[in-house]
Order: sequence, then structure tokens, then C-alpha cells
Amino acid sequence: MLKIILRWGDHMTRKIAVIGMGNVGATAAHYIVACGFADDLVLIDTREEKVQADATDFEDAMANLPYHTNITVNDYSQLKDTDVIISALGNIKLQDNKNDDRFAELPFTSKAVKSVAQKIKDSGFNGIIVDISNPVDVITSMYQEITGLPKKHVIGTGTLLDSSRMKRAVAKELGIDPRSVSGYNLGEHGNSQFTAWSTVRVLGHPITEIASQRNLDLNKLDKAAREGGFSVFHGKKYTNYGVATAAVRLANTVISDARTQLAVSNYREELDTYLSYPAIVGRDGIIEQGPA
Repeated sequence: MLKIILRWGDHMTRKIAVIGMGNVGATAAHYIVACGFADDLVLIDTREEKVQADATDFEDAMANLPYHTNITVNDYSQLKDTDVIISALGNIKLQDNKNDDRFAELPFTSKAVKSVAQKIKDSGFNGIIVDISNPVDVITSMYQEITGLPKKHVIGTGTLLDSSRMKRAVAKELGIDPRSVSGYNLGEHGNSQFTAWSTVRVLGHPITEIASQRNLDLNKLDKAAREGGFSVFHGKKYTNYGVATAAVRLANTVISDARTQLAVSNYREELDTYLSYPAIVGRDGIIEQGPA
């Protein structure tokens, strides 16, 4: 029994880091703590008072939670044995632009990622990076180039969130649970992304078949999926729950080696870039890719 306990301690501790404790990072961290998804959680942010306050707030919550999470703050050396890093770097104020352009954050995030990625590399980190930061496909590529990690170990949330927005729009139209809708939005996590209607099904039936029977406007639903994030943003000047949940789901898929098919930003050799297409995700990152 003692040997089993030691092996568990040596090999089975789940460790996640969240870098960037803004609206999204803090929401992801809270989700992890509240649901007991990690044994150890590393929180990193340039605002020392903010990240320390978050850590204390989470610790205050633990007496009323069924789980315990060990929390460390602003210690890059802790990343060496971390399983998954969630990058939530960003400056949400830059998203408040008339064109609803996610590339508006590029001047900020491209500068921030250069410093953070080098520190990740210097820490000896050898796990999986899950990037949220916009523009996500570009920043995910930068993380891979600077850290030198294998391409399959650096993943962006990409259209995992857009796919969930599509499922929400379709489900509302049909009066069902979003989890009853399967299918994907693909491509760039940006204004050029699209709903791959050929992949969308409900009760095994193609959505195109259902649309003709119920007079559904697929163009309207595609627009609702693509613009869903901006609807939320214009209402409260940030988005957090949807994307944080997508990031934590991706982190859990890695840690549990679930080998689940997800539409995430992954490096496509044939396109020489990161874009969102279905891939099997597990402990080794991108296990298998579907056709582009």
C-alpha cells in the first residue's frame, strides 16, 4: 500500500498553471478550484496584488468546497513539473473596437508572449500549453516557436468555443440541450471562421435535413455563432465563462488522457499554420488529426 501511495504522489498529481489572471484567467482558475480539477495550481500575473488577492480568495473558498487545491503564486520555477499551462494573456480593452477585430489585441499579446514564453522555456516546462490569448492562432504559433515545444504540445482553444456557440444557437432554435447538438465551427478563431454544416447533426439526422423540415435559416444560425462572443462583449465589455470553460475542458482532456475529438487550434503541416480542425486530444497533446 505504501508503494502505491508513493507512486501516486510521484506520478499522478495533477498540476495546472494559469498565466494571466484577468477576467478569463481568474474564471478558469475558479472553475479549476471549485471543481477540484487540479491538486496543484500555479497562478501567474504581472499584477502582484491582484494575483495574491485571487489566491487568498480561492483559499477562503476551500473551507466550503469538497476539494483542496495547493496554490502557488508568481513562481515560474513551479512550471517545470506542471502538466498544462493555460495562457490567458490579454488586454480586453483593445477588443472594444468598431470592427470587432480580435487582431486588435495582437500588439499587446505578441509583446507579452515573447517574455512569458521565454520564461516558460527557461523553467524546463515539458507539458502542454493551452492558449486562449487573441488572436489565438497567431499567439499559439508564437508560443510554439519561442518555447521550442513539439507542435503537438502547443494547442489553442480556437473554435472549440465557436462550436459551442453554434450548438447554443441551434439548440435554442430547436428547444433542446446544446449537448444534444454535434458538429463544429472550423478555421480561424476570428471573423473568417465558419460553421461546417455538413458535420452538424441532431438525433443522428443532418442539420440540413432538419432545417428543410422546420424552415431553419442556417445563415442566421451561422451568424449567431460567429457573432455570439461580440454580443456578450458589448453587453459587459468582456467575455469569460464560455472561453474559460473551453480552456479548462481542454486542459482536463489532456490531463486525463481522454483522447477526445475536439475542434481546437492545432498545427496543420499541409497549411504550415495553426487553425482549428477536429483532432484527437490526449496526454500527448494532439494525438491524431482529421483532414483539413
